[in-house]
Amino acid sequence: MNQLAAAKSPYLRQHAGNPVDWYPWGSEAFAKAKAEGKPIFLSIGYATCHWCHVMAHESFEDPEVAERLNRAFVPIKVDREERPDVDQAYMAFVQATTGQGGWPMSVWLTPDRKPFYGGTYFPKNDRWGLLGFLSVLDQISELWSRHREDLVLRGEEIAGRLREALVGSRPGLADGGRAAEHAFEEFSRAFDPEWGGFGPKPKFPRPSALHFLLRYAATNRGRPQGERALSIARQTLEAMARGGIRDQIGGGFHRYSVDRFWRVPHFEKMLYDQAQLACVYLESFCCDGGARCESIVREILDYLMRDLALAGGGFASAEDADSLPPEGGPAREGAFYLWTHRELEEVLEPEELAFAAQLWGVRPEGNIPADADPHQEFAGKNILFENEPIEKIAERRGLSPAEAERTRSAVAAKLARARSRRTRPAKDDKIVLGWNALAVSALARAGLLLGEERYREAAERTMEFLLSALFEPATGKLFRLYREGRGEVEAFAGDYAMLVQALLDLFEVAQEAGWVEKAVFFQDRMEARFHDPESGAYWTSGEEASSVPFQMREEYDGAEPAAISIAAANLLRFAALLPEERWPGRLEALFRAEADRLDQGPTALPQLLAAYLDSIRPGVSVAIVGARADPRTQALGMAAARSLSWRKLLLWIEPGRRFPFLGEQEAFYLSLPSREEGPVAYLCQSFACSEPVSDPETLRERLRTAS
Repeated sequence: MNQLAAAKSPYLRQHAGNPVDWYPWGSEAFAKAKAEGKPIFLSIGYATCHWCHVMAHESFEDPEVAERLNRAFVPIKVDREERPDVDQAYMAFVQATTGQGGWPMSVWLTPDRKPFYGGTYFPKNDRWGLLGFLSVLDQISELWSRHREDLVLRGEEIAGRLREALVGSRPGLADGGRAAEHAFEEFSRAFDPEWGGFGPKPKFPRPSALHFLLRYAATNRGRPQGERALSIARQTLEAMARGGIRDQIGGGFHRYSVDRFWRVPHFEKMLYDQAQLACVYLESFCCDGGARCESIVREILDYLMRDLALAGGGFASAEDADSLPPEGGPAREGAFYLWTHRELEEVLEPEELAFAAQLWGVRPEGNIPADADPHQEFAGKNILFENEPIEKIAERRGLSPAEAERTRSAVAAKLARARSRRTRPAKDDKIVLGWNALAVSALARAGLLLGEERYREAAERTMEFLLSALFEPATGKLFRLYREGRGEVEAFAGDYAMLVQALLDLFEVAQEAGWVEKAVFFQDRMEARFHDPESGAYWTSGEEASSVPFQMREEYDGAEPAAISIAAANLLRFAALLPEERWPGRLEALFRAEADRLDQGPTALPQLLAAYLDSIRPGVSVAIVGARADPRTQALGMAAARSLSWRKLLLWIEPGRRFPFLGEQEAFYLSLPSREEGPVAYLCQSFACSEPVSDPETLRERLRTAS
């Protein structure tokens, strides 16, 4: 066993038995590199990454590769989910020098951790037009022995350029309205009108882009651009729901699709994808997306609570892409999710099989094209995707829509039972603060919008675990990871932003003032720890905690939204909740900090632009007076919550409930009169309130008009 044996990260432990003499990222490895005058080989990946497994089996488990790595380099292995600061910094280098990025990431560094060469996956030997890993090792070893000074100088120059480039945009006057229009135009041009999503294959579900489009549609209601934005978002969400990227049997979404049709995915399931997609489908539901969106949300959250919830509290990070196939043999990608025609025949009655074949595109020879199967692992297998709408199948088979749906549910239940006898994919059971906070937000919002008490309870239970396990009250420190106890890595800016967002979401559904007080505390901590006074933005990590040779600000809403984008929405909500002058000014500073980025590449930060669109809408407070347990009160609350804007304050007024954070405004809201005939809602702006409203649809329409 190498130096990774004591690590808490499942990804690092996967490599503890390699013949490679791996070290974790830290002072011991850095000192060894300096003392021995060797370059560092840095390998970054994560536990559920399919191509990380491929490179591990081909190279890191191979004695020949290990001998060369151990002799000429100091090998360091990093879990990108444990150290996003390390991943972000060296990914910027790889993308800048190769034009692409991904995992596994392979980077060669000087002993001072300056990068001089990098790439992603390398096969062991030269093939597919790629230079093999052994060839790369030999060439770099030769260059280091003959031209060390040149490589060190190259590393210094690259680090300097990156340090200069990665400080991000220069603050300026942000024209958010123009940036939003440009972002809409770019997304509209990139939109695939036939299959949804943006651009050619591969296709990633980018929730931040869909979030922006739905907010843009709400802001531009009644205009052709607004209708177009809503259509793009809905068509993409529907295409994803029909595709193999969605687990049609067990709920939840896989990481991304290798084709333009959303049919053949890479099969890992990430917690952050489930949480964000649940929120986006909820937002579409709020835009009258109907029963389809509600059903998808419930599928996602039920999968999360059933398969990712951990016994001690919190949610696991992910499930692996690979698993053991039912027929035996080594782990293969997607084995848990794929079906041969014979396997389906053994589970389903003939009529059910015929129905499933029509609905899910099942074929006796398999339905996965060869160009989506680079390792020939899927031959003869079927992935389930909605081949055509169930309504058409019902019409062709002479079934009512209800009968067709009952048949689908019965077939899916049979397949779920059969699949449960297979070996599930391995679970990365580390608990990441920010991703769990995203899950809390999804559960809290669903609890409010769908009136589902169990989702609210799960949200509160998860938050209580996070605060007890990862927050140290004596020092005020917040930590990123929990697995077999709390990890040593402190939380990053994104973790703080996601935590604050989740606390504010919990307040909306639970109306407990303590959640707001905690949100203010952690927002203040985020400002103190990560705020860059020169730009107005946030550093990814606190300067004193980073061992990367260049500090960075994350300015891209990718698989996860950037900290600044979430923080902007949080500050909008604080401005609505708290009678303090600092919140609007801080929000304006965030928009100014990204002026260059929003001007030159607005689609990089769609979630920040969504916050901008909310910021220019009039602020509205909705006070609902009535017993919370009354279903009529809950209906009014759900109607108010379905207004897509963070620039609103939602309060439930009932005896004994206090809102001390409102200051002098508290007495005004608590004085709003109740009605004997039942609960009512008031729309208030600048301490002037509407006539009481008792009908949820009337409340929704007035909120539309007010915004």
